[in-house]
Amino acid sequence: MRTRPLGCLEVSVIGLGCNNFGKRLDQTGTDAVVHAALDAGITFFDTANTYGAGNSESETQLGASLLGRRDQAIIATKFGMPMSDGRWGAKPAYINEMVEDSLRRLQTDRIDLLQLHMPDDTTPIADTLGALQQLIEAGKVREIGCSNLTAAQLHEAAAASNGGSGFMSLQNQYSLLCRDPEADVLPACEELGMGFLPFYPLANGLLTGKVRGGIVPEGTRLKEMEVQGDPYRAGHWLGDEMLERAERILSVIDDSPHTPIEVAFAWILSHRVVSSVIAGASTKAQVQMNASTGDVDLDRGLLEALSEASLVGHL
Repeated sequence: MRTRPLGCLEVSVIGLGCNNFGKRLDQTGTDAVVHAALDAGITFFDTANTYGAGNSESETQLGASLLGRRDQAIIATKFGMPMSDGRWGAKPAYINEMVEDSLRRLQTDRIDLLQLHMPDDTTPIADTLGALQQLIEAGKVREIGCSNLTAAQLHEAAAASNGGSGFMSLQNQYSLLCRDPEADVLPACEELGMGFLPFYPLANGLLTGKVRGGIVPEGTRLKEMEVQGDPYRAGHWLGDEMLERAERILSVIDDSPHTPIEVAFAWILSHRVVSSVIAGASTKAQVQMNASTGDVDLDRGLLEALSEASLVGHL
């Protein structure tokens, strides 16, 4: 598995998203996925203190799965989103409290990448960065990152770091069906020396090749979304325009020697600012399939055809 730098860290180009832990997967299932990932060369594990049912079960299960293999893993977690008890934000006292809780659940003495999960407009970013700097100095955190920030917010944070440790990564949505970051976020990351960590690289399943001709198969996440009656999300992912673009992209892939998942991940990794593609998995087979894409390169002609097919409004 190839690696790329993220601050002082070296992360596998394919990472494992841990949102299924403690929700779709029990401890036994999480153990199987985590161990399969390590065996396949995946070293980057991305979780959050809000992932999993109940009390941050994703962190708890990940920590238990890594016992005895902690030094093989780069653990990334997040704070700041509203928790089940209503607590949220990026105030210094709260950050310290959340980090201690995460360290305990993860059964580790350090967090490799601690990420602000969303902006907190009630707290000056300089205060947040100051608290994170203290955690780095204390050896409890190695690098810091953020998620769901705009390019303007990235520049504001960089200016507020005042010579201290700044955000070294940004985690936002990015895929062939969501190319918004290309306008200003990816250039901002490159300018500021930050690594980009895309989530939803398979566009909620539209780029797996399972959805063709607008037909959503039973048992897929998109079908669950449709059946459960989530009108906003279903309307977005299953709208005519999105389905038409997905079909154009898959038609291009049909004429290539690659699978849809290989292409979806390799296209993202063709952008040099991307450090690792965060891909979820709930089975050993899915982990192995994701990991197998880490060494795939696409030729320039295919990259250009994919970029053209994925454009909004393309005829």
